[in-house]
Amino acid sequence: MASQTGAIVQQSLHALMGDPAFLPQLRGELREQSFQSLAAILSTPNKVHKAFLRIALGGGNVVRIPAFRIQHNDALGPYKGGIRFHETVNEDEVTNLAALMTLKNALHEVPFGGGKGGVVINPRSYSEKELYLICKKYVQYFSDVLGPDKDIPAPDMGTGEREMDWMMAEYKNINPGSPYLGSFTGKSIVSGGSLGRREATGKGVYFTFRYMLHDFLKEHSGSLSGSDNPFAKTALSYAGKPMSVAVQGFGNVGSVAALEAYKCSALRNRVVAVSDRNVTLYNEEGLDIPALLAFAAANKGDLPTSPETLEEIGLKARVLGREDVLYLGVDVLFLAALEDQIRADNVAEVKARIIVEGANAPITGEADAALAESGTIIIPDILANAGGVIVSYFEWLQGRETQFYTEEEIYKLLFAKMQKTMNGILPAYFGDPLPLRQNCYVHAVMKLSSVLYRQGKLY
Repeated sequence: MASQTGAIVQQSLHALMGDPAFLPQLRGELREQSFQSLAAILSTPNKVHKAFLRIALGGGNVVRIPAFRIQHNDALGPYKGGIRFHETVNEDEVTNLAALMTLKNALHEVPFGGGKGGVVINPRSYSEKELYLICKKYVQYFSDVLGPDKDIPAPDMGTGEREMDWMMAEYKNINPGSPYLGSFTGKSIVSGGSLGRREATGKGVYFTFRYMLHDFLKEHSGSLSGSDNPFAKTALSYAGKPMSVAVQGFGNVGSVAALEAYKCSALRNRVVAVSDRNVTLYNEEGLDIPALLAFAAANKGDLPTSPETLEEIGLKARVLGREDVLYLGVDVLFLAALEDQIRADNVAEVKARIIVEGANAPITGEADAALAESGTIIIPDILANAGGVIVSYFEWLQGRETQFYTEEEIYKLLFAKMQKTMNGILPAYFGDPLPLRQNCYVHAVMKLSSVLYRQGKLY
């Protein structure tokens, strides 16, 4: 488990150990031993699976590609987590992401454990046929540990419904006659996927922001108005006011969050900047997000990179460096790219007072502490980007029942579940000086600790 995640889990366990109302059955030496057991269980994965996929490339060469499937904890149900295709994938990263999935599912009361997968490739460097072979081999190499009641992968960075369709088909080939629809989620609709799954993470990311800064604030502004809580003061300073928004990452999560912000009638957003792997586009008057989505869809997901291209398609924006999006003078910053984007060496340059983590772990521990100390509101990954796994759960249920919900029903269920989580978290967040991330971890660790104790796994 990475240092930041591990440190917050340890802090949460320490706080719960000192609370006599939590697991009051555990006293004295037994309590101390049990919490030591919890620390050991939550800080390490149950199983680490690694393989080198043997792939014959189109040119005739055979390569061996490192691949991982990490299964962190299954106390709450089958392992669940995405498969990431990226050249920076490594065992420590995948292990940390699996731990985050365990905590995320516990926080949102999704009956899954935490898992994660990764393949060390840049998918842009491989042909479609080669990617198909990589997906098949991944399932073949890890077939013993995957399945609808064992471990259920989903898309992550570099993968999507195409890859999940390929992987499910291979799982079906390997397990003839066995239920297979629930073996992978994030599939295409024709392959048994759920309506709304592709957009679920981005919609959930924006929903957490909108719910906190509009719905919850509107209902509780009276009780918060005299609060000395620094985060309450920051939130109230934006009540009813227009907000400028920047979005780092214009992929599956960031583009959807940007469109939600652009369309939102409850908050007077102005999306002034978006970025991708190449460029930041900035217009202080606001960007035409639908037009940028149309351009990206026609250009392999990339944004325009030159003034000439922007002029050709009739879009007004300044072209900036890809990392400039982090340092603009905006009110709200959505982080929907990679991990470790805001660090100790650049946190002082970040001006946004509200940051929403659409990506996993985009802020390091040192930067997180510095931002929290300044009263910056951070809606953390464990809370904000759970829309994907929540709708994956709905997809898994639909596959088992072979009855499917409408898109409207999916979003209604998604927002209701995220709202329930936030209603359990936000009063404590605005009532004490702990950052929101710590509040979320305490709730998740409480759930996991209670279940592990009940299952007799602390002896």
